[in-house]
Amino acid sequence: MSRRKQIYEGKAKILYEGPEPGTLVQYFKDDATAFNNQKKGTVTGKGVINNRISEYIMTQLNEIGVPTHFIRRLNMREQLIKEVEIVPLEVVVRNVAAGSLSTRLGIPEGTQLPRSIVEFFYKADELNDPMVTEEHITAFGWATPQDIDDIMALALRVNDFLVGLFLGVGIRLVDFKMEFGRLWQNDEMRIVLADEISPDSCRLWDVRTNEKLDKDRFRRDLGGTAEAYQEVARRLGILPEGGPRDMKGPETMQ
Repeated sequence: MSRRKQIYEGKAKILYEGPEPGTLVQYFKDDATAFNNQKKGTVTGKGVINNRISEYIMTQLNEIGVPTHFIRRLNMREQLIKEVEIVPLEVVVRNVAAGSLSTRLGIPEGTQLPRSIVEFFYKADELNDPMVTEEHITAFGWATPQDIDDIMALALRVNDFLVGLFLGVGIRLVDFKMEFGRLWQNDEMRIVLADEISPDSCRLWDVRTNEKLDKDRFRRDLGGTAEAYQEVARRLGILPEGGPRDMKGPETMQ
């Protein structure tokens, strides 16, 4: 489609003006960043794979009644989304200790948590996205108590769905990050899932070997980042052995 006015550029995506009012075009880049943009690189083909994986997951979530900003994929790197007012929070759901949780609390990486834990981080790169509480969120007006209730309920519902989806293809969902937005329709507002769900925003480990199949391969200089992303897509049935083709169902691991 013809290039439209750029609205916003982030670390991994660009948003363009959409073809209709209330829509945007989300473009997935191959750029990779870590440690709040201190480490930068390029993973060839990452944007294409993330577009397909996020499309697949968002479509599945829409079908089970989880409201998202996703409308449809347009091409290899772009998808059409609803324009939303982004809540300035990163919402992280943790099932297994890893990353900053292990560092902060001294819990060995790989420890199964007693229950899924939801954490909030204020979206501010210049502050390194600090962790915040519900008190901070409501006091500074980033979200209302009702917004938080809606976000928590959706986050846990998405987590339940993704844990089962990935486990079915031999992948352990360790933790993942989400963003949410306010969608205004006819003077009514509701909270919807926004941004993306992909190996960029999830920690995904092979259930048998604990091999990392996500952006930690880039963060930790493990190599094989593109191949890991492709393996996730292959297991989900988006990128079969024979190469890219139209999306089908996931491949069940025996």
